Amino acid sequence: MKKKDIKILLVDDEPDILEIVSYNLIAEGYDVFTAKDGLEAVAKAKKKSPHLIILDVMMPEMDGIETCGIIRKTPGLENTIIAFLTARGEDYSQMAGFDAGADDYITKPIKPKVLVSKVKSLLRRLKEDQAETEDIVKVGEIVINREEYKIINQGEEIILPRKEFELLALLTSKPNKVFKREVILDKVWGNEVVVGGRTIDVHIRKLREKIGDENFKTVKGVGYKFVL
Repeated sequence: MKKKDIKILLVDDEPDILEIVSYNLIAEGYDVFTAKDGLEAVAKAKKKSPHLIILDVMMPEMDGIETCGIIRKTPGLENTIIAFLTARGEDYSQMAGFDAGADDYITKPIKPKVLVSKVKSLLRRLKEDQAETEDIVKVGEIVINREEYKIINQGEEIILPRKEFELLALLTSKPNKVFKREVILDKVWGNEVVVGGRTIDVHIRKLREKIGDENFKTVKGVGYKFVL
């Protein structure tokens, strides 16, 4: 998909933020449109079907958390990538954002070039969503063969126990998306013998040792994500 075909909705009640961020994203070649509050954001999201929504938390009319929740429940927008861009950096605020269905949480202030890099990273999910059902998937330097349960990292074959493989396959299915701990337990362990949260931590630690510590990020109180 070409950049000009990627639609980004930017939502913030501060005109300066809308102007600066939209200018930099348009300069990158993206199709950008804006909204100044939650109500306008929901209306434009339904009309435009954006690929990515960058959303403030503290806004008049309807705050970002409620807006995110409504968009997530709107038919056709369930898989839209949503990232909060906000000055609210507290743990409880981030957890509320992820609980509402956000994919990432970016704290202001942030340099425009860094934000553009964040956007590019989030938009990689568009390609990963298309490849998610394929038997062989390449994510960065890692090749995952789902059919043979085989991993190749930087040309070297790595043998992983089944649960480590399934955990890695889940996290890499959507790079940069935060997977909640309960989702990981459900997707990887399902209805098997009840396991605790520490089980996930142990498996993540082993993957960090085998794949690379820099690829796995802990989101405190929420879960884990795979970063490129």
